[in-house]
Amino acid sequence: MSRVSGSQISCLTLALALLSTPFLAAQQAKEAAPLPVQIAAAKRIFISNGGVDGNSLEAFRRTGGPDQPYNQFYNAMKGWGRYELAAAPADADLVLEIRFAAPLTGCDKICSYAPQLGLTILDAKTHFTLWTLIEPVDGAFRKATWEKNFSKGMTNLMDDMRKLAGQHEAEEATKR
Repeated sequence: MSRVSGSQISCLTLALALLSTPFLAAQQAKEAAPLPVQIAAAKRIFISNGGVDGNSLEAFRRTGGPDQPYNQFYNAMKGWGRYELAAAPADADLVLEIRFAAPLTGCDKICSYAPQLGLTILDAKTHFTLWTLIEPVDGAFRKATWEKNFSKGMTNLMDDMRKLAGQHEAEEATKR
């Protein structure tokens, strides 16, 4: 009969600890971090126009004007009806800043860009960023295709916003 030494037990303990670490990390990764409660609690929002970047300005001048992202998002939020729209940031619980950018992604023989809608959700009282959503928009050379792609990006951004607000509502419902 063989005896187990203290060093063998230490090695076995260390091996088990190392083997269980990925399992514990996987278990922790399944737990979702809490979402900011201000998004669920908010009743009134102010929509801020973050504008368009310099890479996108000329394209918007040819299509819907540089306020197109703001106008389309404002109307989509108004149509949703989840939040009351405030006339001033001081009257709101949240500030939603909509913007459009086309950051340069590469420039070899031809420069390429990644057009995207961005939405930053800020606490109106503290001015802290609570959440950021980014939705890509496929580029296009034809005006009709661009408008279709832009509308699809806006629809996807609104879906992201609805999911975010829905997650909060679901979390609040489980707490009750």
